[in-house]
Parts: sequence; structure tokens; C-alpha cells
Amino acid sequence: MARTKLKKFDELKFMNNVIQPNRDELLNNEFKWKGKWCKKFKNPNPIVLELGCGKGEYCIQLSKIYPHFNFIGIDIKGSRIYSGAKIALEENRTNVLFVRAQIDLLSKMFSENEIKEIWITFPDPQIKYNRRNKRLTSNNFLKIYKSILSHGGCVNLKTDSLFLHGYTLGLLEACNCHVHFSSADIYSLSKIDDRLKIKTYYEKMFLKENLPISHIRFSFL
Repeated sequence: MARTKLKKFDELKFMNNVIQPNRDELLNNEFKWKGKWCKKFKNPNPIVLELGCGKGEYCIQLSKIYPHFNFIGIDIKGSRIYSGAKIALEENRTNVLFVRAQIDLLSKMFSENEIKEIWITFPDPQIKYNRRNKRLTSNNFLKIYKSILSHGGCVNLKTDSLFLHGYTLGLLEACNCHVHFSSADIYSLSKIDDRLKIKTYYEKMFLKENLPISHIRFSFL
């Protein structure tokens, strides 16, 4: 297992759709692609992020639905990114990139108004109180998202955690955000957005356990 991971990490270095900035590079504002992602993609198309992307299942599927959008999956786990990056290369998904980095450093990777939309799919709900600031919809993260989203840009949270769903709705109300859509059980609806029909490995697992899947779509005023 360890050898397999090491091999993947070595291969990541040579994948042209994977960027691996080191922490110091980001903290010292030396990251070359901040504000210049259109040059990296070689087009001016809108950019969509998938945070905690894992194997990038969501952004790869979205890239098929929206070929004129650019997608960036972000995760700190190199072995997971490797799987998604390999699929994207095999399928010639030129509008998909992956960044191996921590999500709390997003503002070091992207400039103001550079991102059109953000997807957060099945994050760890971080239920324990002392982990509350690690929730990807905590106030600290919301401030980061607001700083990089373009005017009217939206954030999507898709989760199996009713706790995180409720927590996020309460926080959004307190922060005076605009909630465009909210459902505690999207598959109980007669019709849903095609983007919500994308099912990741984890979502399929949760559905087998008969867990409701919820979705919130919101923007900042």
C-alpha cells in the first residue's frame, strides 16, 4: 500500500493537470497562478471549484455537462487527486485541473472575483464543538468564499449530514446571505437540477443506507 502511494505521488509531479504548491509558496504570496487561471486554462471561461474534491468525481462530471466552463478540484490528499487527474487525462478533459492544497488557503490561490461558483460535496460535518471552525461552511470559510467569488457567484453544499445542513442554514441567516435553494431531501422532490443528479462514490454509499441527501445553494449580498 505504501509503495503504491509513493508511486502515485511520483506520478503526480509529471501530470500537467495537477498543481502542487507548497505552503510557504502560498503564504508568501508567491503562487504564480493567482489571478491568472485563465492563462493556465488558455481561455477566459468561468471557473468553478470543487472543495475537498477527493477523486474529483463531481468536477469531472460537471465538466461534461458544461464544456465551456473550467473546473478545479481541490484536496490535500494526493492519492485521491491522482485518481481524478488520471481519469481527466484519459478522457482529455482539458477544462479540468486539480490543486493539492489546503482549503483554508484559497485566498492565496485565487484573486477577488476570479471564481464563478463553488461546490462542497459531502464534507466531514465536524460535529464536535471544538472542531466547529473546521466545518467548510463555518464563518471563517464563508469569508474566504466571499473574497474570491464574482458578483452573483454561488456556493453549493451537498451533504448527507442533516446537522451540517441545519447548521449552515442558521449561519447563512445570521450572516444575511441569500439562499436560492434549500432541500433536506432532494430525491423526495419531483424534479431536481441535473447537476444534483451526479452521484459520487460516497453519495451512492449513503443512499444505500437510506440517508437523505440535502442541498443548499446560496450567495453573498
